[in-house]
Amino acid sequence: MPATKLRAIFSAWWPLAASWLFMGTELPMISAVMARLPDPKIHLAAYGGVVFPIALIIEAPIIMLLSTSTALSKDAASYQKIYRFMMWAGGILTLAHFLLAFTPLFYPLVQGLMQVPDEIVEPSRIGLMIMIPWTWSIAYRRFNQGVLIRFGHSKAVGVGTAFRLAANGLALFAGWHIGGLPGIVVGTSGIAAGVLTEALYVGLRVRPVLRGPLQAAKPVEPRLSWRFFYGFYIPLALTAFINLVTQPLGSAALSRMPLALESLAVWPVLGGFIFMWRSMGFAYQDVVVAQLDTPGTTRSIQRFTWLLAAFSIGGLGLVAGTDLGRIWFQTVSGLETELVDLARRGLWIALLWPALSILQNYYQGVIVSGKKTWVVTLSIVVFMAVTGLVLFFGTLEGRFTGLFVGLVAFQSGYGAQALVLAAFSRPVLRRAANRDADLFGQAAAAD
Repeated sequence: MPATKLRAIFSAWWPLAASWLFMGTELPMISAVMARLPDPKIHLAAYGGVVFPIALIIEAPIIMLLSTSTALSKDAASYQKIYRFMMWAGGILTLAHFLLAFTPLFYPLVQGLMQVPDEIVEPSRIGLMIMIPWTWSIAYRRFNQGVLIRFGHSKAVGVGTAFRLAANGLALFAGWHIGGLPGIVVGTSGIAAGVLTEALYVGLRVRPVLRGPLQAAKPVEPRLSWRFFYGFYIPLALTAFINLVTQPLGSAALSRMPLALESLAVWPVLGGFIFMWRSMGFAYQDVVVAQLDTPGTTRSIQRFTWLLAAFSIGGLGLVAGTDLGRIWFQTVSGLETELVDLARRGLWIALLWPALSILQNYYQGVIVSGKKTWVVTLSIVVFMAVTGLVLFFGTLEGRFTGLFVGLVAFQSGYGAQALVLAAFSRPVLRRAANRDADLFGQAAAAD
């Protein structure tokens, strides 16, 4: 029985993990192309230190639409209600992105607040202009991906991400082949092409589900109200916002520490590689939310969690401890020799990051399953506080390389967040374990 449960969890997990892995390869792919275009250090720093973190902050209020749609899009009326929220939120956030990129609001934020090196200011603004389609496309596809997962079509999520990666790759190849284009233009054009393509695919793929299983689904009682929706969603949205606000906070701190430009240039490359390993955990939260409702799965979910964590540490340690690290950062990513050495040292420091993400997403899935989403917000506040303190003291000390301080800061934050989530998840896990024990006892009595 345990082996059967593990296979069921694996079957639910791997398509979503493949989707996140595809997304995880996106940043290294972009970095590899930008590293081979003129002034790579400047354009990599602009993308990883300004454009990507700001774009993530703007999309933060809608990033939790995937988990929300998976949990709440149970009938046609609920779908329509969340759809209206998605359209309004996506439109308003896209307008905010436009105003930031195309008006003087850009300079007080990037030059005044973030204080990035002068040479990356204008490339950053160009990148933000090209990234305009980012937020609405992500809102639309994450919302509809939740519906696909809810009705048993999680494999379609991975297919959509494959289309996104293909469109991104074609745009990057075209930009590199044309030659003469700034790296920031090529990189952000690839991103924009990818997210638009994925949104188009998901919109087409979800139509049969909307016409069939969703329409046939039994209406939820009581009906989904705006009060319940906002009570469920706002804590998750605040969580995403606080989490992503920390990204430019990290860039701002790196800008104030030794080897600032080098750290900012390596940050997106190393971060993209770590993201690929962390993707195993990102995919896991929605699996836990869905699987924990299934009787008899509690212990198998816990076992699968620790297997994933151990695999992530062992795999990343293999790359860090062998020549695979040099091959990735130099041959694949195209970094200069001095940056390759910096990235390889950083990889050792980041060894626990993927495992911490797996544990954090496991416990967060337990909390969401228990409908206690306010705990998720509390945990992210702790994450930001711990991360911010480490970055602050690193900046104050002024002796340590910014990249290394950033890696320690974020891992410390995720570790603290996982501890908070673990503490509050105990009642939910206890109820699930008692349910499974009762089920086992009933089965034994029947035998």
